[in-house]
Amino acid sequence: MTEQHSTLRAHRRAETQRAIQAHAVRLFTERGYDATTVTDVAEAAGVSPMTVYRHFPTKEDLVLVDQRGRLVAERIAASSAAQPLVRRIGSALIDAATTLTGDDLAGKQFLLARLRLMISTPALRAKHLDNNYALQQAIVDALGDDAADPDTAFGAHAAASACLAAMHTALVRWAEDDGRTELPGLIAKALAAAFGEGIVDTGPNGAPGS
Repeated sequence: MTEQHSTLRAHRRAETQRAIQAHAVRLFTERGYDATTVTDVAEAAGVSPMTVYRHFPTKEDLVLVDQRGRLVAERIAASSAAQPLVRRIGSALIDAATTLTGDDLAGKQFLLARLRLMISTPALRAKHLDNNYALQQAIVDALGDDAADPDTAFGAHAAASACLAAMHTALVRWAEDDGRTELPGLIAKALAAAFGEGIVDTGPNGAPGS
């Protein structure tokens, strides 16, 4: 019974977080990021400002928080250590993008709205850089023993940083293109431009091949 209650609480928390973020992104898009307060977001979501801060410690988090870090880390941890680092990281980034965009049109449009806000808002661009550092560390942590000593950890950080830079280029292009091009394919294209063709195996839609 305790486990069931814990699962229910987690589900309710996730639903509340999604609702708050949806209202925040809508208001930021309609009124402007700087012109919208956390109190405005709380009122639109029907919760208190304290509840908003409980789910999103900073205003920037209302736009930038997502599942990407968890998805990427899970896929890297499940990948073969025999593969080159860039292939492991790049394939994980493409796979996560496939999951986040997928066939859900509403989810895709929501991601586009968040990206446009990040690109156009200086405060969000700065926070996005901090988030990329956190994602870089999550990638290295997911490699576990494969990045245990200082030299391999240095190589893992360098590989992760380079892959994330390529992905950022793809994300900006995707937002500028209004999402008409498949995001996984753009990430694969950016990785190929940075590291050479064949660095990741891709299927017909840009997703990692088997």
